[in-house]
Amino acid sequence: MSEMYVIKKEGMEEEKIQRALDMLLIDRKNEFRELSKMILPKTLSQPIKNWEQFVLKFCLDVSEAFKTWSGDMKLNPSSPQKALTILRQLSRDKTSMTQLSHLLNISYDLAEEFKVIYRRL
Repeated sequence: MSEMYVIKKEGMEEEKIQRALDMLLIDRKNEFRELSKMILPKTLSQPIKNWEQFVLKFCLDVSEAFKTWSGDMKLNPSSPQKALTILRQLSRDKTSMTQLSHLLNISYDLAEEFKVIYRRL
């Protein structure tokens, strides 16, 4: 199996991660593509292998950052940098907060759906 971009947390299994991602992609491939346009570098000569895993990792980062933003998790030293990076990646070429919040919602929803699928496997 190829290298996983998803950080293994709380004993997550690589094979189960891939199965959950595959299941999520059945219904949410368009959302993954929309996010990939914002977070993957456009200057690459070749596409990133396993780009879906990269996008999922980003979505999980958004979900984790939201816990900090909402006060459910304590601020850690990297929280401000992580938040700014997320916002800068998703805000590129956007003209309103509505557009940004749309992408944040997609990211958060994909992460939460992935977690549900993973738990059910």
